[in-house]
Amino acid sequence: MKLKHLVPLLVFLAIAIALGIGLGLKPSEVPSRLVGRAAPEFTLPPIDDATRGFSTADLAKGKVTVLNVFASWCAPCRVEHPQLMALAERGGVQMFAIAYKDKPEASRAFLDRLGNPFEAVGADLNGRVAIEWGVYGVPETFIIDGDGKVVHRHVGAVMEHDLNEVLIPLIERLGG
Repeated sequence: MKLKHLVPLLVFLAIAIALGIGLGLKPSEVPSRLVGRAAPEFTLPPIDDATRGFSTADLAKGKVTVLNVFASWCAPCRVEHPQLMALAERGGVQMFAIAYKDKPEASRAFLDRLGNPFEAVGADLNGRVAIEWGVYGVPETFIIDGDGKVVHRHVGAVMEHDLNEVLIPLIERLGG
């Protein structure tokens, strides 16, 4: 058999192996350059007069913080919202949100319709702050310890099992 006949087979095998490895990865466990480091410096204005904006300083007040990046146009954000509401009802943690590249009135309507579990919602109209956090899609959720250090990043919608098996146990270990 000639070498030129083996090339397509070798290319096919290489692609099959790469796809097999890719399918075994968990996208919600994407590593973050921020985990283990202080939260990036930022200040965000509120989405409207009924809420307040927030900054990095709000994340380091001795409390465990959940920071959720969402948008009203994001379907998975609607799916995860009941879990965020449940987490807020549980208490023991402060919750903030970044409204990512969203019209403030659309963010407000989203929260009015589904409930607002957040103490503050910052408007990131151009996505600059989200870029500093390493966000490449919504939703993403971060856990920040009481010293303002990022300890966990969850990519994608927080589902009930994520909440009960990962986030709440981590928050409890951190004292929240």
